[in-house]
Formats: sequence, structure tokens, C-alpha cells
Amino acid sequence: MSGFLDAGEIEKLFARASEGNMPLEAEERGGKRARWLRTVDFTRPTKFTTDQERRIRRAMDTFTERAATRLVAEHRTSIELEVIDVGQFTWTNAFAQVPDGSVHIQIDTAPHEGRMLLSAELPVVLVALERMLGGRTETAERDRELTDIDLMVVQRLFGTIVEALSSVWFDVSEMTLEIAMVDTQAETVQVAPGSEPTLALTLEARLDGLSSTMALLIPYAAIAPVAQAFSRHDEEVTTRDPEVAAAVNQGLSHVEVSLRAEVADTQLTLAEILALQPGDVIRLDANADAELTLFADRTPVHHARGGRSGKHRAVQITGPVEITP
Repeated sequence: MSGFLDAGEIEKLFARASEGNMPLEAEERGGKRARWLRTVDFTRPTKFTTDQERRIRRAMDTFTERAATRLVAEHRTSIELEVIDVGQFTWTNAFAQVPDGSVHIQIDTAPHEGRMLLSAELPVVLVALERMLGGRTETAERDRELTDIDLMVVQRLFGTIVEALSSVWFDVSEMTLEIAMVDTQAETVQVAPGSEPTLALTLEARLDGLSSTMALLIPYAAIAPVAQAFSRHDEEVTTRDPEVAAAVNQGLSHVEVSLRAEVADTQLTLAEILALQPGDVIRLDANADAELTLFADRTPVHHARGGRSGKHRAVQITGPVEITP
């Protein structure tokens, strides 16, 4: 029965587990170690790779700049947006972190059928509404239910935000986004199954001294058809245009580079250098018939032999310098 637990030991394990004391440390039992138990957190999936998460984060940084510019131009509303946190969860856990009373904007993706969710806390939405309708933001209510007219204005406001997000998304993956539904009831949000891996991006929204949060929840199914577009491999794949390469080479060919021939070198102390006088002979660490080295600026390019060409000193190239990696 070596390697198995008897009934008494199993009962002890359950008793310790009920007290929150899991047997994570090694225990000696009959000269052998007890099997270890390892806690696995299934609420933190890793479906999104590090490259995809980083690329989406960079795209969101671009989005915040475009959205802020468009909101000022179209609605005279200066909302500063900044991504402050990124994490992976299941859909259920990601949606549970959205504050109660938020406004939920469900977003459809095209041409591939998918859905994302953009949520914003109610206070910043109410202040933005007051600004858009010409009211005084300092007297705007921060906690009231939205009317049907409010929801229409909110849809117009977030229509601008989603258009800015869509333009960034299209640049990366040729996917477009549009609003499917705007609602304030969490019970009506239908975006993804509860266990779907979801990337949750938290944004800070600042408006007239008010700081609030927004959240963009991206289920993996929404980007699965174009997942490669969000990977580093896709960024590194480039096509070399022969005409462009020829033009670059043509332009670089006229750049002047200092070419020098180095006979040899040696090491001297600072005291020896300061003590040098006219007529002193410095012995170099090379034989008299050793090859020279040609340098293009500071880069060794060829070996050569010294000599003359008419009245001028000259070198004859004997071979290239082999540079070891």
C-alpha cells in the first residue's frame, strides 16, 4: 500500500482543509514524503499571450489620445483617459469587478462576429451629460437614474468613443467596432460565457476635477479570428521593397566615411605617456612585416600591406577582416 493514504490519514486531510490548513509542506510518513497539494487559481486564465496583451495595451494608449481629441472637437467635452491596469480573468470574474450602477455599452465586432463590453461609472457619465447639454457641471447630480433622453445622448457620446476605438482596432487587425446596445442593467448584459478568458483593461476618466473609472472587457473569442494580428510575430513580418532598398543604398553610397590604416598598437601607462619627449621610440606590439588593418571610422574592414603609389603612401588590401559574433 506504499504511496497511498489510509482512511485515517484521508480524514485528517479533510479536517485540516476545512480549517484552511492545506498540507503544502512536506511531511514524513513511513520514510516517504507525503504528496503535495498545490493551489490552482482557475479565475486567472492565461489565454492572452504576453505579446497580445502588450500590443492591446499599446493600442489602448493610442485610443485614449484619439478619443480625447474627438470628444473635444465634436462635443466640447474634455475627458482625459488613461489606462491604469490590465489583467486576465474569466468573464464572470472580470464583469464582477465592474462597479454597480455603471453604464454598459455592448460593442459588436465586424466582419467576425464577436462582442466586447465598455462600462463607465455613472458619476462621470452624468457630468459629461451636463456638459453636453449646456448645464453647470459643478451642480450636476452624481447619482440618479438615466432617462430615455439621457440614454440617447449617452449613446451619441459613446458613439464617438467607440469610433475612436474602432479606428485603432482597424489599424491593428482590420476589424471594425460599433455599438450594439447601451444599458444600465447588469442583468441584461449578454457578451460571453462565464468561463470565457477575458482581458480587462481599467481606464481612469478625468473630467472637471472628477476622477472615475471605465473598463473595457475583451473576451478572447472577440479577437480569436485575428489573434495573430496582436502578436509580435505579426509585427516582425515585413516585406522588403526592392525599389525602396535600392533608393536607400543609393542615398547611403554618397555618405563620406573616414578610412584609416592602423599599423599596430601598444599599451602605455599615463605616466609613460606624459614622460614622452621628441626623439623617443615607441615599440609597437607587432612585427615589422605584419599586416595593417583598415578601419572605416571605428569599424575594422580589411587587412592590408603598406607601401607607396608614386609619391604617396598607400596600402594594398589582402583580405577582409573576419568578425566573430
